[in-house]
Amino acid sequence: MTEEHLDPERLRRLLDVGRSLVSELDLEILLERVLDVARELTGARYAALGILDERRRELERFLTRGIDEPTHRGIGELPRGHGILGVLITDPRPLRLAEVGDHPRSYGFPLGHPPMHSFLGVPIVIRGEAYGNVYLTEKADGEFDQADEDALVVLADWAAIAIENARLYRRVAARRDELERAVAALETTSSVTRAVAGETELDRILELLVKRGRALVEARTTLLALREGDELVVQAATGEVAADVVGRRIALEGSVAGDVMRTQRPERLADAPSRLRFGLAEHVGAASGLIVPLVFRGNAVGVLAAFDRTIAGPEFSAEDQRLIQAFAASAATAVTTAQNVAAQGLKRSVEASERERVRWARELHDETLQELAALRIALSSARTSGDGNALEHATDEAIERATSAISALRNLITDMRPASLDELGAGPALKTLIERVRRLSGLSVSADIELAYEGGRASERHVPEIEVAMYRLVQEGLNNAWKHGGGAEVDVSVVERDQTVVIRVHDNGLGFVPDAHHEGFGLIGVRERVALAGGTLSVQASPGAGTTLEASLPARRRAPAAARQIDIAS
Repeated sequence: MTEEHLDPERLRRLLDVGRSLVSELDLEILLERVLDVARELTGARYAALGILDERRRELERFLTRGIDEPTHRGIGELPRGHGILGVLITDPRPLRLAEVGDHPRSYGFPLGHPPMHSFLGVPIVIRGEAYGNVYLTEKADGEFDQADEDALVVLADWAAIAIENARLYRRVAARRDELERAVAALETTSSVTRAVAGETELDRILELLVKRGRALVEARTTLLALREGDELVVQAATGEVAADVVGRRIALEGSVAGDVMRTQRPERLADAPSRLRFGLAEHVGAASGLIVPLVFRGNAVGVLAAFDRTIAGPEFSAEDQRLIQAFAASAATAVTTAQNVAAQGLKRSVEASERERVRWARELHDETLQELAALRIALSSARTSGDGNALEHATDEAIERATSAISALRNLITDMRPASLDELGAGPALKTLIERVRRLSGLSVSADIELAYEGGRASERHVPEIEVAMYRLVQEGLNNAWKHGGGAEVDVSVVERDQTVVIRVHDNGLGFVPDAHHEGFGLIGVRERVALAGGTLSVQASPGAGTTLEASLPARRRAPAAARQIDIAS
């Protein structure tokens, strides 16, 4: 390149163009500018840029300037790199022709193609590999000269640098976006983990999940349904949705939710009214939806459905889908864990109830049934003897035994479920229990009952499982001291402090060696009740030194009736 080929004005223009090209990061805009500048620098009427395919054998894309849309349609399929255009592919060097039709590789032009005579082609080479070619035809004032060729070579070099820069930026941007998506998914998973950490109550977890899911994708409405047999049951909802939607059932067969469960793949509904065979169309009234499965260890346990994006909506994007999928993965784990905890709790509760039934059956057999059997024998003997005095004596004994059996049955019924516990609460029920044990056993029992009172009545009752756990623990401690401990003194303390109830029952009886194998049904049942109530229990005993039962229970209280209603529209 010499100064007579490139005049100062053209050199300055190339420098300005170079600076602007390398600052452009959008590849499509960059390619269009290369074509515009090529026409400007050379005076060409038509310009084209062909981009090679991965094998570099033909053109994958063909961009043009100077040909209007009707002419494009008339020409038909764009060239793939045959004829003259293929020369620069096989031999990537500048090619300048006064008459394109005179070249031996010329194929001619298809019907409808505008006439072209002069031709200039220059390859774009990036890091030693051909990227594509710039083609110019029909210079305004005749043939292309050496200055045009030199200018186009410089422009192609600038273009190569700018294209590589734009491609690198695109790769970096793609990696950044991928990293941002990964971070967003991780944050989503972490937010679910933090939200439900320590929570094992299923209803609370479901409420958290629908609210978090709605905020995550900025949805108008979010529902969560869990599988029950061949149906899905809506367990939680939030947003603009009818209050009675919770509890509604959706058939898996023939519904979008069923398809999502079966395929375990999410589905976006761009036209929800026509496709929402969700069974809740009249309650949701959505224009678009996003339904994702809750999958735990390969098993779909339910679906999470979001409807109508409130910002930049109503349709959800692919990014929304990725985020809600990551959310659903953690949600499925939380839901399944809570379900398992509930199932185990129910199992333990059933087992504890069965053990208690065994205990009551044994007491009925050993005490009441034995009394009634003795009564029958005494009466039968008196009747067969024919002795009036014997019959009178047997009648007196029968009355005495019947009275004893009635008293035993009354005590047993009270032990099973005292009326005072249901009607008055733990405090009065415990005082009644202690007084009855004093009267029947002759034990010296001291009691310190300090629960939350106001004006002589409990301001708010404890939840049933806490009240029952308190009562059963004290009852078990008193029974052990009375029937097995051989002790004369028992101290009972039930004190509520700082949202915790501490129960302590100590006797100075015979004691025993604390061992799970030597614990009776009563103590096992108490352990399970305390654990189910969220408390802790310790048993301290040794032979000859008495026994101490001590437990700490959370002082959970019954919520007012109005507060128990779930507001699913919040």
